[in-house]
This record gives sequence, C-alpha cells and structure tokens, in this order.
Amino acid sequence: MTTHRASTALAALSAAVAVAALAGAVTPSARADGPSAMASLPAPAPSAPSALDWKPCAVAKGPAAQECAELFVPLDYRDPDGPRVRLAVTRVRSDRPGERRGTLLVIPGGPGSSGVALVTEKGERLQRETGGRYDVVSLDPRGVGGSTKASCGLAAEDRDLVHLRSWPAADGSITENVARSRRTAEACARNGGAMLRSLTTANEVRDIDRFRQALGEEKLSAWGSSYGTYVGAVYAQKYPRHTDRWVLDSSGDPDPSRVNRGWMQNMARAVDDRFPDFASWAADPAREAEGLRLAREARDVRPLVLHLAARLDREPRETTTPGVPLTGNRLRQAVQMALYSDNAFPRLAELIRAAGAPAAEPVLPPGLDRPLSDQDAAVTIGVVCNDVRWPASVPDYRRAVAIDRVKHPLTAGLPANITPCAFWKDTPADRPTRITDEGPSNILMIQGLRDPSTPYFGALKMREAFGDRARLVTVDHGGHGVYLGNGNACGDRAVTRFLTTGERPGRDTYCAG
Repeated sequence: MTTHRASTALAALSAAVAVAALAGAVTPSARADGPSAMASLPAPAPSAPSALDWKPCAVAKGPAAQECAELFVPLDYRDPDGPRVRLAVTRVRSDRPGERRGTLLVIPGGPGSSGVALVTEKGERLQRETGGRYDVVSLDPRGVGGSTKASCGLAAEDRDLVHLRSWPAADGSITENVARSRRTAEACARNGGAMLRSLTTANEVRDIDRFRQALGEEKLSAWGSSYGTYVGAVYAQKYPRHTDRWVLDSSGDPDPSRVNRGWMQNMARAVDDRFPDFASWAADPAREAEGLRLAREARDVRPLVLHLAARLDREPRETTTPGVPLTGNRLRQAVQMALYSDNAFPRLAELIRAAGAPAAEPVLPPGLDRPLSDQDAAVTIGVVCNDVRWPASVPDYRRAVAIDRVKHPLTAGLPANITPCAFWKDTPADRPTRITDEGPSNILMIQGLRDPSTPYFGALKMREAFGDRARLVTVDHGGHGVYLGNGNACGDRAVTRFLTTGERPGRDTYCAG
C-alpha cells in the first residue's frame, strides 16, 4: 500500500487524461508490464455472486480488523456464465454491533485508484466519524491493485506521465501527440484483449451490485470521491432502490455526450481558478523564513512560473533523477499535481526555486521521476476511451489546442489535446448513462469552490441533473477532495451528520473556509 503523498502522480494522470483522480488516496497498482492478462482469467462459473471468504489482511497504519476476500464476476455481463474477473474486496466490520445500521461502500477515484488501499487509509477514521454504524467496504476495480490485471504493453517512454498525458510541444505543435496517441491506441488494441475492453464505468457499477449481493445487503450507503462520484451517480441511476445514504464528494459534469472528455476540457479553467491559492501562499511573507517565497506580490507568481516553463522548454535542466530532465512540460505537470492539496505547495515552491537557480539540482516529485506501470496506464486509458466515443479529427484538435493555449497558458493546451481515444479501435459497449431526478432523494453532494480537477462549475451540472434527489454543500476550499481531507469542520460535520442520522440540509448550503 502507498500513501496519499506517494500516489499523487496517478491522481494527476487520472484527472487530466481522464477525469480527476482521486480525493483521499489514489494508489498505483502493482506493476504489471507485459502482455494481456487474459491468460490469468479464472475459468467460467455460474453467474450467481460468489461467496466471500474473508481473511485478515491488516497492514501497518491500517485498521487492525481489516479483512480481504476475492469476488468473481463475469468478464462480460452479456455472457454471464463465461470467463470471470477476480476483484479484490475488503471490509472493516463495525466495532459496535449494537449501533450498526448497514454497509458503507467507499468508491475510489481515478480511474485507476484502489478501494482496498483507500479503506486501509480512511477506514478507521470513517468508523470513528460514523460511530460504528457501518461495516466499511470497498473493492479494487477491474485492472487495479489486487484485481485481475490489464495491460496495453506500452513502451516505458509512452508511459512517462508527460508523454502519456498529451502535453503539446513548446511551439504548440501536436504532431508528436498524434503519433503517440495512435501508437498507444494500436498497442492497446493489439495487447489488451477482452479484459481491456471490459474496463468501463458501466461494468464497475455492475461489479458493485454483484458485491452488494455477495455481502447479502439489500441496500448500500456510499462515499464516492472524484471519478468515484460518477460511478456512484451511475449506480444511483441504475439501481436506485439499492441506495441508502449516498455521498458524492468532488463531482464532475455528467453530460453523457462527453463524459470523460468534458472532465478533461474543464481542467483548463479549473487550474486557473485554483492557482491563485498557490500564488498567495508563495508570496506570503511567512515563506521568507522558509526560503520558499517566490515573489513579493501574489500577482507576480503566475508570470514567474510561465516564464520559467518557457525557459525550460528551450533549456531543460538536469535533475537528481539521471536521464529525466526538468522540461517546461514536466514543470507544468508538477504545478497541476501540487494544486490538488495545499500540503504539496512547499515541494512545488522548492522545485520552482531550484529550477531558477543555476547552481541548484531540481528534485522531481514522485510520479514525475519514472514511468507509470503498464497496468496503471492501461486502466486509465481503457476506462476513458471505452466509456464514450471521442472525436477523431486531428485538425479540430489542432485548432482547439491553439485556442486553449492562449486562453489558459498554465495548462498550455493539454486539456483540449488529442488522446489515444481519438484512434480507439472499439466502439463503446454501453451508452453513457444520463443522470436524472428520477429516484429517491437520498444524495448529499459536497464540493470545493476551487477544485483543480473536478471544478465547481462542473459539479453544478451534476447537481442540476439530480434535481430534488440531492442537496449540495459548497465549501470555500481549494484543492481536490473535501470530506475528511482538508480540515473543513463545517463540511465534515454535514457529511457525518447525514451518514449517521440521515439528516441533510433542507436546501443547498455553504461552508466558509
């Protein structure tokens, strides 16, 4: 298991290539380079949910009572008695049986985050917050962590974060992005097989319902974060009678015509909205004693970063990681990653100071110093490209990038750029789900005002789609993820109250920072 700090890179990848990454923990899977994992798929079995054989699996700093099991589900739900996929599942049972009222599902973000790791990180606190009213459970989605692996067989260079993400060239050209996206799509088609094709939001929702059945629960409560809010929203739309108390933390725009593509494009404005928080921090006189003050005025931080990135485009700097230079795009990537949490601001300021000092040797943040595993890359690409058909016109992407670079120089055209999805070989197996106001009024949304990944203006679209089914708690907060993640007592109280008593605000409410 890795910590939240060590896993920021995958969060950033998931956010820009796909959605947002996670709020809370996003944990890279175990390395799975090589050919398709289809050979390891379990043999066919009856389509009924398998029994769960729980075994202790506690790890250091995790819940002492954490248990793990394996759940086998159909690879293809259209062939329910065909090959199966193994899902790693986990639970921490209520330590107060007399207070227990049900099961709380933790839905991880990503795509690509581990639910097992998230329960390891947050399970004990969730139990404390909710007074033992729930068994806390989660799963590793297909392809992630301990579940059946996925692979595209990508070369290490194509799994480098600043290559897998389509950062345009220094002059705005996307020629290399087009070639890399085509090469990646072809590798996934050649090596991914049925396992890769099965990586979809629709299948994760089906898998969750199989998990519910295996647990013997008529209803689940849930806390979904980042991409997990979309999974949770689709589940609430598909299986409304199986939802109890439903919390969606840091939501994206659920527009079914765009889905992941819309989330990616929204990030340009989202980063612009969030960056002033870092600028204010970096210009604060309190940074002087720490050696991290970047400018005398907050308004000067943004041009400083843009100028430095442009200089690194021309003259990359050697770093403490041999063979991995600090380029303009690697700095831009580091900025995006740091905006997820105020806790990352010092590391970013150190990188910026070192990048501008000729005698210094910059230290790259985790995730920018080595390629992602093939498994992590495959999961993110697979879900993003399998969920919805993406436009294929290269000239249209080229024009969109040129416009976006002018409007949003901090992201330099990335959110509008081409991805492997433009050349994807398979058509979506399911139509994206339209979120509606039809269903029980049992959803509580919580959202930060300045989220660099799932921006507030996108979350309002989710809120609008749910209508009277939901209430929204808006928190004056910068960063990604709110509940139990940023220290806002007002927001935490609203969610905890709902989970423990069922009480929601009568109308949408606001929590000051």
